[in-house]
Amino acid sequence: MTVDQEGKTLQEVEQIITRAIKKVGGRKENDLCKYLPMDSGGYMHHFTLRKMKHKDPSELGTLIEKFIIGADRPTVVPPKRRAPRGSRKRRDNLSFSRTQLERMLQIARLTGDKEMISILSPRKSLPLVKRELISSIRHNRVDQELWNSYVDCINAGSENSPENQ
Repeated sequence: MTVDQEGKTLQEVEQIITRAIKKVGGRKENDLCKYLPMDSGGYMHHFTLRKMKHKDPSELGTLIEKFIIGADRPTVVPPKRRAPRGSRKRRDNLSFSRTQLERMLQIARLTGDKEMISILSPRKSLPLVKRELISSIRHNRVDQELWNSYVDCINAGSENSPENQ
């Protein structure tokens, strides 16, 4: 294909676009997008329209003639279904109030379920855990849960350190 033929095709597409804009009562090229269906569902994105206009004008002309000019009444293509914002959040995550969490933690303590206690216990910072651990040692108290939270803090800190990345 020579440059002249490609230019002619682009000029023809420009004329087709102008007729289509008048037919749908639009003001600019982008107004045609919602009348052009895509294989992936929904209507054509305005970037795709611009790209096709220069890369594949004959295909764009065919689409416009088929769905806008050739149609008695061009129909607006329903938009592609998109996930709502925040949809990446898992639906099976339950949110509990602070009092509900405290009640579940108390139940876990009464049953002696160590795993549930560690899951439901609020996370403390490393300096706070160190302080509480030193304080318990000074008062001759053994607190296994406190030691476990210290180990968790150390492990969490080593996972995030630059040496392991």
